[in-house]
Amino acid sequence: MAACTVYSTQPLRTNISIPTSSKTHVGFNQKQVVFYTTTKKSSNRRTNSNNRRYLITCGAGDSQTIVIGLAADSGCGKSTFMRRLTSVFGGAAEPPKGGNPDSNTLISDTTTVICLDDYHSLDRTGRKEKGVTALDPRANDFDLMYEQVKAIKEGVSVQKPIYNHVTGLLDPPELIKPPKILVIEGLHPMYDSRVRDLLDFSIYLDISNEVKFAWKIQRDMAERGHSLESIKASIEARKPDFEAYIDPQKQYADAVIEVLPTQLIPDDNEGKILRVRLIQKEGVKYFSPVYLFDDGSTISWIPCGRKLTCSYPGIKFSYGPETYKGNEVSVVEMDGQFDRLDELIYVESHLSNLSSKFYGEVTQQMLKHADFPGSNNGTGLFQTIVGLKIRDLFEQIVASRAETPVGAAKA
Repeated sequence: MAACTVYSTQPLRTNISIPTSSKTHVGFNQKQVVFYTTTKKSSNRRTNSNNRRYLITCGAGDSQTIVIGLAADSGCGKSTFMRRLTSVFGGAAEPPKGGNPDSNTLISDTTTVICLDDYHSLDRTGRKEKGVTALDPRANDFDLMYEQVKAIKEGVSVQKPIYNHVTGLLDPPELIKPPKILVIEGLHPMYDSRVRDLLDFSIYLDISNEVKFAWKIQRDMAERGHSLESIKASIEARKPDFEAYIDPQKQYADAVIEVLPTQLIPDDNEGKILRVRLIQKEGVKYFSPVYLFDDGSTISWIPCGRKLTCSYPGIKFSYGPETYKGNEVSVVEMDGQFDRLDELIYVESHLSNLSSKFYGEVTQQMLKHADFPGSNNGTGLFQTIVGLKIRDLFEQIVASRAETPVGAAKA
């Protein structure tokens, strides 16, 4: 059976789900049909005669889009992670062809990435007038976010709004068609419980204040032309809302990439060497945590030597079970940075449950994007690994749906 949705222009968000045969002329994925009805007067009750326009959009029930959520504060590496993730699935991720040049959306052969900033209900001036930041839920339209993510997951195309980061204005919407994988990235993918329940997998990028400050200065000064004073003021203004609305989301994440200052250099203030932890929740369907050497053990490993070139202060790995935000997790940690990416194959050979297609795929992906930020440390390594795990999760979900009769899946 295919699932169809009927949309009426009045009211704007009214919808009715209708089961239809998969062979009907409106039953194919992303098919749209427009029709009109006329309501006539009845002798039994008083009604107004009017014409109403309806839009039917249908999606095949067995090709439901898989939804991934990525949460992080501004300037925490979401864009780089998205580029690594889309690369794992193949095909270049590009803005919609012929669309708004300032669109935040990225589309590849398999994935579509939408930025949740597009669901800001207030533009930059409006937020300033009301005295709220973009992190404040009052500056965002969670009803529309939920409705549109749900529609895409069910195979329905939507007209998604666009928040223009250049002008700070809300631009006209753009058409988003259901992909195989939808990634929603931004400040609030796990804030609203309705949206959170739509996610098949979720990731939180947790950057310490020291590292976040250095990264934000680099991005906003170099790429967006902001002054150092404005960046400092922005960070301070965002802190209360970040702690209230963004940071708590990590308790819901299936995987957290935590970026901290190094412990290899006492009292390090430069922030160039990073300690990165991949925190993986246990018991997540279709997800098996990566481990080092022996699953469930507590490991500390310094691999520097003849097989891995390490300049000062070296590299240290660790692994073990922990409790994080009330959840049982497995944690792989890397402190330090690589001198030669081609030698990463040595580290890769000691990691298990990578979900790679062949020996050396992690190293290959890292070498392919050696110019990306974090490619010489744990941020790039763990982002790449999570990308492979998401690919594996996608393939497992698709396989499970193929094995389940359509009638049983709908029951």
